[in-house]
Amino acid sequence: MIKNCLTVVVASMAGVASSAQAQPAEAPVPAPKPAIAATAAQVSTAASTYRINAGDELEIYVWGEERLQRKVKVLPDGTMAFPLVGQIKVQGFLPKEVEALITSGLSAQYVGAVPQVTVSVLVPAGMQFSVMGRVKAPGSFSPGRYVNVLEALSMAGGPAEFANLDNVLIIRKSGDQLRTLNARLAPLFKAGTDAKDVASGNILLIEPGDTVIVR
Repeated sequence: MIKNCLTVVVASMAGVASSAQAQPAEAPVPAPKPAIAATAAQVSTAASTYRINAGDELEIYVWGEERLQRKVKVLPDGTMAFPLVGQIKVQGFLPKEVEALITSGLSAQYVGAVPQVTVSVLVPAGMQFSVMGRVKAPGSFSPGRYVNVLEALSMAGGPAEFANLDNVLIIRKSGDQLRTLNARLAPLFKAGTDAKDVASGNILLIEPGDTVIVR
């Protein structure tokens, strides 16, 4: 009797194991990665909107033409030299616009279409500005991207005690001349800041060579 019971139990366990093996395992659902996607989008946007400055180092590649692969530095006058094209003005241009300039300059060297030209900014050293006055960490900064005056203050450690944020001064080079611009940021540092305060704050975009002074 005991032997028969054991036989039934073993048979039942074998049936359960066989049934478990027959059922397909559910495929794991990959977790979404919104942070990575957002970062990639931000990098792409920053790269597509960056305008070349004097002092930047560029990498230029013409597909299939190793002799035309170059790393060049943009000269203080905003120009650069490239083989078979010569000296071209690149300051203030987007990388894709420089690609078009080089393609146009090379067109006389090819019977058919010019191979694809790629221009990348390796070292955005020309995107430099200074923050002085009543900030916690004054100095010169090269963020490698465009920032506004609020971000510039953040890079300088934020305003120091007793800083006057009602009249932040920005000195900007315009050719051989200097211009002065003002930003009113004090309301943005108070409780209850709203969209009207942001609009009236004149949150300017910093340009290469700017000097921000907090008094």
